[in-house]
Amino acid sequence: MQTLSNWQNKANEGKLIGTKQYDPELMAILEENKRLKRDLKIAQEEREILKKATAYFAKHS
Repeated sequence: MQTLSNWQNKANEGKLIGTKQYDPELMAILEENKRLKRDLKIAQEEREILKKATAYFAKHS
C-alpha cells in the first residue's frame, strides 16, 4: 500500500519516470540544488570554525 502511495506522490510531483509530467531537466535541477545546499552547509560550518579560530588566536597572542 505504501509503495502505491509513493508512486502516486512521485507522479503528482512530476518525478515518476514514464508519466506525462516527468521532466528529466527538473530532476537534474533538483539534484543540483541538493548538492549546492550540502556544499553551502559545509562552507558555512567551515566559516564558523575559522571565525572561532581567529578569535581564539587573537585573544591568546
